[in-house]
Amino acid sequence: MRKILAALIATTALAGSTHAADIYPLDRATILAGSPFDFKIELKGIVKAEDVKVTVNGKDYQSVFGKTAEFVAEEKADDKVLGSALILRDLTLGDGAYTVDVVAGDEKKSVTWDVYATADKPVAKNIIFFLGDGLSVAHRTAARIMSKGMTEGKANGRLNMDDLDRMAFIGTSATDAVDTDSANTMSAYMTGHKTAVNALGVYADRTKDSLDDPKVETIAEALRRTTKKSIGIVSPAEIEDATPAAVVSHTRKRGDKAEIVEMLLGVKPEVVLGGGSAYFLGKETPGSKRKDDKDYIKLFQDAGYTLATDKVELATATTTNTGHILGLFHTGNMDATLDREFLKKGTVEKFPNQPGLVEMTKAALGEVSKNPEGFFLMVEGANIDKMSHPLDWDRAIVDTIEFDQAIGVAREFVKTHPDTLIVVTGDHTHGVSIIGTVDDEKPGTDMREKVGTYAAAGFPNYTDADGDGFPDKVDVSRRLFLAATNGPDHYETFRPKLDGPFVPAVQNEKKEYIANEAYKDVPGAVFVQGNIPREGDSGVHAVDDVVLQASGPGSEGFKGYMEESDVYRVLVDAFALGTKQTN
Repeated sequence: MRKILAALIATTALAGSTHAADIYPLDRATILAGSPFDFKIELKGIVKAEDVKVTVNGKDYQSVFGKTAEFVAEEKADDKVLGSALILRDLTLGDGAYTVDVVAGDEKKSVTWDVYATADKPVAKNIIFFLGDGLSVAHRTAARIMSKGMTEGKANGRLNMDDLDRMAFIGTSATDAVDTDSANTMSAYMTGHKTAVNALGVYADRTKDSLDDPKVETIAEALRRTTKKSIGIVSPAEIEDATPAAVVSHTRKRGDKAEIVEMLLGVKPEVVLGGGSAYFLGKETPGSKRKDDKDYIKLFQDAGYTLATDKVELATATTTNTGHILGLFHTGNMDATLDREFLKKGTVEKFPNQPGLVEMTKAALGEVSKNPEGFFLMVEGANIDKMSHPLDWDRAIVDTIEFDQAIGVAREFVKTHPDTLIVVTGDHTHGVSIIGTVDDEKPGTDMREKVGTYAAAGFPNYTDADGDGFPDKVDVSRRLFLAATNGPDHYETFRPKLDGPFVPAVQNEKKEYIANEAYKDVPGAVFVQGNIPREGDSGVHAVDDVVLQASGPGSEGFKGYMEESDVYRVLVDAFALGTKQTN
């Protein structure tokens, strides 16, 4: 036993004496052939340039890369020396397997990269990529039951996404955490590289500057580099928010929204529709969230964009045929469907003519499809996530229904444009399940006793008399009961929140989030003990796989278990972006 312990101690000491450098792209990175990316080595110690040896497949890196990296003797943050570094920007490689070895004193690191080519010819002319933010299986199930109904255990109808014929399970974890956010997840879809929480289009390095991290090419940039296709971005969120931003952006911090607007203008997607006008306005304009005087609305207009600020102007913009539309319908995030179309709550009084996701999808599709070379259109169902965070399940489900109706618009388009690939997926899940029903007609005032499980659940009694695909009302007498696996302290009312979006928790004087007592006296409400840290004000994302469904040319690439970065490979293969385009 003593010999074993001595051997373990010796091994541990030896391992501790060798520091590992960090290399970007990370080990097992998959890289599109010909796609520009930044190469960086971060050393833990201070070394001389001549003491750093970098080889690629056994050869000096310069002979393989064809470039010499910049050597940084002392990389710093807040005057603290972090170590030496090597940086090489805009590197491109041909397809093949690459092993990068770094040795600098006692620091060693080795990574492997798979640089892949694509088909010689595209199989799809168009791609419509639907991203349901936070879309979980429970959201889909509830949307189907709420909008279609159920009789004797069988759904009375199907969602549009139900009939997409290819399917895969998608892993969502970040490079720095098993749980994840919308930035790095969508970035993985849009670049083929996994990254850290909050990062977009970069590998997260150790410097404080959020805009100097090693970049990877986004799909929008790849399209601009190799094709003449149009690009469209649609979201009811701020258009600078994580999901839409990932199509074009490079930043370690998703909160760099003013800078993301500049990146958006740099790529110039033909159609940009969503909220977030506050980051387009110069700081002197009331409501602006910029810290400079730049008027990006004017800059976009000078670049040839037609501006639309409500549904009427959007309808007009689609007939002007300028080729570029900028639609900004809210200073922040647009209202959820339940508020916008039915309850007229939230900020609808201030922004009364916001278009819905179906209208925006139709407008975007009508514009980008004018391009004979084809298009890439990203459509986000943002409020599925934004209403799931505060545990406001009715709003989240109604937005899931609208998201599915937007998918229906794409399916109609495909009937006359069969060369179109449709992809529908989520970026991460939420901890939500359908438990059963809540039946107001059960006797008594204890709402908890009105929860029906198993045979006592029966079926909900939503109706859709006007045939619009939405329930006529969400506060029916027997309704679905959705519950979260996580969240802050809050009061469960067992009822839809008809007066406005749910605010489950508020801060106390200790800056801790406690149950919002505004719901304490709702008849039958019960206190629910939270299970996340007390600095959290809402439910958090879950680590569960998301479901991806697809149909159309190239969709056969989606199968089994895939990482989000693998999805990008299917997209660029469908467009053949790994070869030089001749059109």
